[in-house]
Amino acid sequence: MVSIAIVNQKGGVGKTSVTLGLASSAAKKNLETLIVDLDPQGNATTGLGIYEPSKGVVNVLEDEFFGGINEVAERSNWPSDCGQIPYIAASTPNLSVCEPRLATDPLGAQNRLSISFENSNWPLLIVDCPPSLGLLTVNALFAVDMTLVVTEPGAWSVDGVARMIQTIEKIRARRIDSKPNIAGIAVNRLGRTRDDSYWNAKLEEVYSDFPLPKIHLRTAIAEASAQSLPIHGLGKRSGAGEAAAEFDQLLTLLLEGDYSENNSDEEDSVGYL
Repeated sequence: MVSIAIVNQKGGVGKTSVTLGLASSAAKKNLETLIVDLDPQGNATTGLGIYEPSKGVVNVLEDEFFGGINEVAERSNWPSDCGQIPYIAASTPNLSVCEPRLATDPLGAQNRLSISFENSNWPLLIVDCPPSLGLLTVNALFAVDMTLVVTEPGAWSVDGVARMIQTIEKIRARRIDSKPNIAGIAVNRLGRTRDDSYWNAKLEEVYSDFPLPKIHLRTAIAEASAQSLPIHGLGKRSGAGEAAAEFDQLLTLLLEGDYSENNSDEEDSVGYL
């Protein structure tokens, strides 16, 4: 099982769109995938076409539920002609009040999600994390093998990534297996502007030891999420093929091996519209 958390404590950087793009690439590869939606906003859940989930990830967080992630997973509503349809452990409205309850556990509740992953055999498991460093994100970091830090090329991106990496390192120091590894820093919504180019270059300079794959700014990505469709299912929509190729490249990087800080950056070669 390959398990990946999509993280950044800053909101609005497109973690969910990256999660859904990776799910689309996995579907195209016929790779059975479970998406765990830990964000109370539930955008990954609706992006997979689930609007009234009958169960959710909150059920394995409120109590210690050994191997319980399989019990709360349900098939998403993406079209079957787009490949292996992913499953979702959905976000539900009561997830928003779960975190304060977790904080009251005198024994600590940081490993509830990890316990639920026990004996699971999903080939690919992707956790879409909330924009915070609270107990929901901490649960994800205690449960997965690797993380993908998603950021936009902006004025606070370098500092935001630094804080996220510091948190990941603290979790690594507490886990016996010294995980999760940092698979890379995905620069998302990279546009044509001079400002975007400047901050992308700054990210490459500061984090040259990490792979920095690029996801360019395209309206097709937002349209796919809004229509609850995989990016690979938009057909000849302008920019859809290029976006799909970038997510395919990103998924390949994640599946190729066990990344660490010693990975070098790879030059992005995909054009954008």
